[in-house]
Amino acid sequence: MTDFFGSVWWLIVSIGVLVTFHEFGHYWVARRSGVKVLRFSVGFGKPLWLRRGSDGTEYVIAAIPLGGYVKMLDEREGEVAPADMAQAFNRQPVGKRIAIVAAGPLANLLLCVALLWAMFVIGRPDYAPVLGHVEAIAADSGLRRGDTVLRVGERDTPTWSEAALALTTAAMDRRDVPIAVRTADGYRASRRLQLSRLPQGFDELRALQLLGVTPRHRLLPPVISRIEPGTAAWGVLAEGDRITAIDGEPVTAFDQIGPLVQQLGARGGKAMIEVERDGERLALELAPKRRNDPQRGAYWALGIAPARAEMPAYDAQLHYGPLAAIPAALRETGKLTGDSLAMIVRMVSGRASAENVSGPITIARYANASARLGPAWFMNFLALLSLSLAIINLLPIPILDGGHLLYYLIELVKGSPLSERAMAAGQYVGLALLAGLMGLAFYNDILQLVR
Repeated sequence: MTDFFGSVWWLIVSIGVLVTFHEFGHYWVARRSGVKVLRFSVGFGKPLWLRRGSDGTEYVIAAIPLGGYVKMLDEREGEVAPADMAQAFNRQPVGKRIAIVAAGPLANLLLCVALLWAMFVIGRPDYAPVLGHVEAIAADSGLRRGDTVLRVGERDTPTWSEAALALTTAAMDRRDVPIAVRTADGYRASRRLQLSRLPQGFDELRALQLLGVTPRHRLLPPVISRIEPGTAAWGVLAEGDRITAIDGEPVTAFDQIGPLVQQLGARGGKAMIEVERDGERLALELAPKRRNDPQRGAYWALGIAPARAEMPAYDAQLHYGPLAAIPAALRETGKLTGDSLAMIVRMVSGRASAENVSGPITIARYANASARLGPAWFMNFLALLSLSLAIINLLPIPILDGGHLLYYLIELVKGSPLSERAMAAGQYVGLALLAGLMGLAFYNDILQLVR
């Protein structure tokens, strides 16, 4: 229940901030273009708070906090007094109308830059991009345990979040990509990740798993939570033991135990298992037992299960000084814009799943999760959401800002406005497209909850 209310609250905060900036962009440019603004509303429905300014504009906070609008004087929406004709939106030159409409998405773009600047100045805590368990495609491509991922393609990866995003994005194109790493020995090396080996239509959410990559901070510690009766470990090892070595080979994570046990079984005989128990170091002798599984086949086992562990402390940070953060924020905005546009192209062309379209439920969950991680992560989330709002609003779909801009560009080319009939038809098409997009987003949200 706490997650539910937290998600609702942070969704309201996120939408409130983004919509206020978006509508303020329209409002600010409209006022400076000589257009009379009748109402500036954050939210829809019944006003909870209303104040009328000296300029005649009503400033409103409404009951439904899921959007907002700026209502301008316009002959198409009501009677306009002859004395106010010059301040009507529809009477403005097409250039001014373009500027007013484009100001909303531009305000969201500027907000994105500002939020990323603040995030860099505060410093976003993260994990180092160090590989833990490596197998399958990643291992065949030359990646090894302990490698630090420095660069994927043309993208630097200072933290694991950047590395994971770069790897997942590159995987969607299923094209081999160069990777720069620093090995566990401290040497720089280049690898070529064989993404072309990924299956057609794979689940993008499982891209890293299919590549065979697990980051170091996701590895389970070699701590025993349960021992099966009658197995090799029964009566020898104990719950809570931390395994430190097997037959002289150091163990730092639970995933290392399996391969070492298979080597012991193949060799035959007993071996020394070194453990930490209640602050003491013990060396215990045992031999693995052979098991048969219908799916896995024959294998050697100790009969132990790992303990679940809390996430370790962050060991990296994305941080810049106030001046250095300015170009960093601009670069990050450009990178995120390119990624977002590329994702739209991938979805339209079928190279990425339509499940990447998220609705309010998923956004609320991410808002709550990022807020729990701290202000820097929440600013990162808000920046990405603000950029997404800018891009979506610029799509040439009637109803959206991009649809109006399309009308005005056509007007510039043909020298006269589109007919009322043509614009009305466009509005119906826009409503249908928007309804379909919202339906897909809600469907994906529900699908995520079910999963």
